[in-house]
Amino acid sequence: MLFGNDHKILVTGGAGYVGSHAVHCLLEKGVHPEQIIVFDNLLYGHPEFLPAGVILHKGDLLCKEDVRLVFENHPIKDVLHFAAYAYVGESMALPGKYFENNIMGGINLLEAMVQAQCRRIIFSSSCAAYGTHGDIDISEETESKPINPYGQSKLIFETILAWYHRIHAVRSISLRYFNAAGAAYGIGERHIPETHLIPLLIQTAMGRNEVFTLLGDDYDTPDGTCIRDYIHVADLARAHLEALKFLYDHEVCDVINLGSGEGKSVRQLVGMIEDLAGRPIPTKVAPPRPGDPAVLIAGNGKAAKVLHWKPQKSLAEMLESAWHWHCQECGHRR
Repeated sequence: MLFGNDHKILVTGGAGYVGSHAVHCLLEKGVHPEQIIVFDNLLYGHPEFLPAGVILHKGDLLCKEDVRLVFENHPIKDVLHFAAYAYVGESMALPGKYFENNIMGGINLLEAMVQAQCRRIIFSSSCAAYGTHGDIDISEETESKPINPYGQSKLIFETILAWYHRIHAVRSISLRYFNAAGAAYGIGERHIPETHLIPLLIQTAMGRNEVFTLLGDDYDTPDGTCIRDYIHVADLARAHLEALKFLYDHEVCDVINLGSGEGKSVRQLVGMIEDLAGRPIPTKVAPPRPGDPAVLIAGNGKAAKVLHWKPQKSLAEMLESAWHWHCQECGHRR
């Protein structure tokens, strides 16, 4: 067993896409369901994604009383922090919403942790903290200069974590992952509204959407469309556990990238999903989404060196798992 029987792990945002995969991964590694406390306001989370026996505490990080109660009622030793608003485009329209939730909610969590003598946290951060850097592989030493409030909110909370490490000895690792994709444990991407590229492409290929809207085709890339680094959500979940284990033996506040080290353009993804579906995807071009960099590709050497973690799933496997999950979700037949 990874942790002792009296060990409680808090997973904020644990009913969401990545958080629920982390919960399943904890169980897979031997953690008992009753040792896992999921804290989620269920605005974007799905209780049905959670395994039987896991404790669900409905609450909001912006409510200090909600946060206090979960620590008061459970002897929490560690935190996996996934709870955040995560729509880049929306953050450009509603920056206050993102700064309030992603920063103030995080501060409320840290304050409750300190009061409860809980000193380990893995933060679900983002490559959006880096901003635009051309087609280079982005390492942890690359300058952080976000170009949208979502990425800025992640970077600010990383800075706050550094101060809590210095002042309160809170150990932390911020995992800056790139584009999560795929499905595992019977869980896939279900967002309302759906803005993520791969689900939108799959839904259009299935005929659930009339047309796929390609946001920008004149970026400074070989085919004019954005290039991104995709990482299977199950690989992400596994990395959070490796990072948590690392904190048990190391008093650190660190930042680590999670990515494949390879990039694919939007047009390349369209072609791959057309092959999966066996039909063309109707596409129209619209203006670029504000706040979107042209290229984001991870340098992932630090994760391999520090956490002994490397991605195991290929992009083809990610797309195939996502395709099958969406087929099951809507009863689609090819």
